[in-house]
Amino acid sequence: MEKTVRKVRNQDSNPCIEESDASQKCLDANNYDSRMCSAYFLRYKSCRKYWHSIMLQRRRDGVKPDMPTAAERQEMLTAAGGKPY
Repeated sequence: MEKTVRKVRNQDSNPCIEESDASQKCLDANNYDSRMCSAYFLRYKSCRKYWHSIMLQRRRDGVKPDMPTAAERQEMLTAAGGKPY
C-alpha cells in the first residue's frame, strides 16, 4: 500500500475514517450525485473541524502527539457523551 494511503487509513492519524467511508458509500450508492450526500459531507467536514481544533489546542499546550491516538479519542468521545459533531 502506498505511504499516503496508509497514513489516510491509519486510525491513529485520521480521526474521521468512519465519516469519510460513509460519504464514499453514499456517493457509490447514488451514482456519484453529490447533492444526495450533502449530509454526509457536512458530517465529515464537522469531524475534521472538531479534531483539527483539538490538535491545535494540544500543540499550544505542548502535548505530544498532536493528534490523540484512536484509544484517546474514543475516551474523549465517551466522556463527551458521543460525537459532538
